[in-house]
Amino acid sequence: MTAIFRNLDRMLGNLPGILFLAAFAALWQLIAFLTHSPSFPSFFGVIVALFAHAPVIVSQLSITLGRAFSGFAIALVLALPLGIVLGRIRLLRDLAEPVIELIRPLPAIAVIPVTMIFFGIGDAAKIAVVVYGAAFPILINAMEAVAGAHPTLSNVARSLRLTRFETMLTIDLPAALPQIVAGIRISLALSVLLAVVSEMILSSNGLGTYLIRAQQRFEISDVLASLLVIALTALALNATMLAFEHRLLAWHHARQATARGPA
Repeated sequence: MTAIFRNLDRMLGNLPGILFLAAFAALWQLIAFLTHSPSFPSFFGVIVALFAHAPVIVSQLSITLGRAFSGFAIALVLALPLGIVLGRIRLLRDLAEPVIELIRPLPAIAVIPVTMIFFGIGDAAKIAVVVYGAAFPILINAMEAVAGAHPTLSNVARSLRLTRFETMLTIDLPAALPQIVAGIRISLALSVLLAVVSEMILSSNGLGTYLIRAQQRFEISDVLASLLVIALTALALNATMLAFEHRLLAWHHARQATARGPA
């Protein structure tokens, strides 16, 4: 928890960035004041809407995060071991790569009709959309990290007479961990985005549905307040992942610092 707050403090301590955001908010407020357009609410109007509907937004956000985390967890459990196996076993990688490259470019929103056929329009369909989109960053990063590992590591495994499973667990996984964690961080942020998008099409609740209904009522302040909540949630999740990454990969960062030498 301390590391999370440290990362948030580091972000908040970025004075040029904070000043830029303040200038952007001031410009937004000025343009809204000059235009007096109902389709262009002021920055303060958005903040007022956020606090006025905070209980509803928070409850809908909890539903969205539940779906996002469920899909992310399933994607992690499925894609990480598969990526390590494909990265280690060349024949399997050659067989799987064409299939992966064929379906990877498909946007997650395009598979929603397919998920509706198999899972209906309930939580399972929305979680399936999240799993589909979140699995690829983990899978690709794990596969490429293991496949691109230094040949010396394979020689070490052979000299120690490790089985293939032991090699993947004790050598491939630690060596590929920095790149794998980067994929996991991307996947976590993508999970929230996909959960919101799937709710906009399939759901009767969640932040995506709240956003769509606010748009249909032409309550632009509520729409922007929802987007602000999504952005702040992504910021908090990123800070959490950075703290986790710093703790998990302390050895990696220490080695990089030693390699760089004194500044």
